[in-house]
Amino acid sequence: EVANAGTLFLDEIGNLSLPLQSKLLTVLQNRQVTRIGANKPLSIDIRLVCATNMPIYDMVKNNEFRQDLLYRINTVELHLPPLRERQEDIPLLAAHFVEMYCKKYRKMTKSFSSSTLKRLQKYNWPGNVRELQHAIERTVIMTDNSNLTPEDFFFLTNNPQAEDINVENYNLESVEKSVIQKAINKHNGNISKAAKELGLTRASLYRRLEKHGL
Repeated sequence: EVANAGTLFLDEIGNLSLPLQSKLLTVLQNRQVTRIGANKPLSIDIRLVCATNMPIYDMVKNNEFRQDLLYRINTVELHLPPLRERQEDIPLLAAHFVEMYCKKYRKMTKSFSSSTLKRLQKYNWPGNVRELQHAIERTVIMTDNSNLTPEDFFFLTNNPQAEDINVENYNLESVEKSVIQKAINKHNGNISKAAKELGLTRASLYRRLEKHGL
């Protein structure tokens, strides 16, 4: 209702449950909403923009996402490649985020050494732009250096080969180590978040970190 005559952005629409997908489809088809506790429908006119990083077409095949809803929302479809496939964007995004967070935290203006930018571009960025943003924010908070070096980004120096998983290696020990390292990198060293994503307790993750020497 608030978005009437404007734009409604639904992020991560792939996470919507099937019952809610059905309700959303009804709203989009009828162009009406009904307030909770009310009986009178209200007409709406919105521009709908949706986003997801889920394999939405595979979800349709697996009956996890309604095909009719997908047809309704994807009149114009844009595919945004992962950050690792558009490395030329990384220096621009990094400069934007560092300026934003220097202002937010009242820090001196910071710049990147050429070696830092090269390492940032080489990194795999499994968490895409959000991971880059959080990495820049953390670095701005934690360092007083005006010229940011690779050492200011712990994940660039902690394990330089961590971003490269050998998909031909099916050794369980190697695969487990690589997946754990990727989860740690994705959450910028936050053990609780990494453990949650991996489906482990903090204690279990710590044991595996010790086991693999991470």
